[in-house]
Amino acid sequence: MTGRTFDWQADMTLICTAAREAGAVALSYFGQSPEVWWKNEGHSPVSAADYAANRCLEEQLRKARPRYGWLSEETDDDPARLACDTLFVVDPIDGTRAFINGRKTWCVSVAVVHRGRPVAGVLVAPALDEEFAACLGGPALKNGQPITVAAHRPDERLRVATPQDIVAAFDAEIRSRIERVEHIPSLAYRLAMVAEGRIDATLVKRNSHDWDLAAADLILECAGGRLVDLDGELLCYNRADVSHGELCAAIDAELPDLLKHLLLLPRG
Repeated sequence: MTGRTFDWQADMTLICTAAREAGAVALSYFGQSPEVWWKNEGHSPVSAADYAANRCLEEQLRKARPRYGWLSEETDDDPARLACDTLFVVDPIDGTRAFINGRKTWCVSVAVVHRGRPVAGVLVAPALDEEFAACLGGPALKNGQPITVAAHRPDERLRVATPQDIVAAFDAEIRSRIERVEHIPSLAYRLAMVAEGRIDATLVKRNSHDWDLAAADLILECAGGRLVDLDGELLCYNRADVSHGELCAAIDAELPDLLKHLLLLPRG
């Protein structure tokens, strides 16, 4: 509505509180061999911890903002969200495979998305005692302290989190510049690593989803980086199809060169 102002900081406080509580719920299952089921024709695990954390988030957030839409990996999709200007986009545990295998690199991801773009986002990684957060127009924070992407180092190798087959498919020019980082199972956490400068970029295969990306997208943007598609465009969230094609997240100075080489690879 014309002239309306939005208090995204209030939403930021809300989602941070809810994500911390959901993180504590998930952590209570961690290392306890929770029951696991398989979805997506047996390709994706979901645990009792995912469902418990999702209930915690849904109860708090939907009660606090009943007019907001809702999109969660662990809730049946309601097309009514498409009529909402603003909604919560949630992954109760991003990195479920890591979680059930006892690895600490998993996180609770919660974003507020308004008219297609995230305006508040938080990642809570309780097993690592880490929290990343950002609100539109503000800094990216890790455990309350500002973070920024790595400085441009044109004479040094790029630290890139990407599958080995992508690196192998690059031509020699770019391949010689890449130092491949060991696989990090949580996509949201990988994006946070770019945001805080631990790595320079991550390349994302097709079929990531809104809930994997929205919170980390904003955190990265506020830290000085970008998550884009292969045309260099920012992502649009809350579409009918919540999956995405190939993506690249990096410091701005390296994005054009990475995208140029990614476009030369076979699609898919």
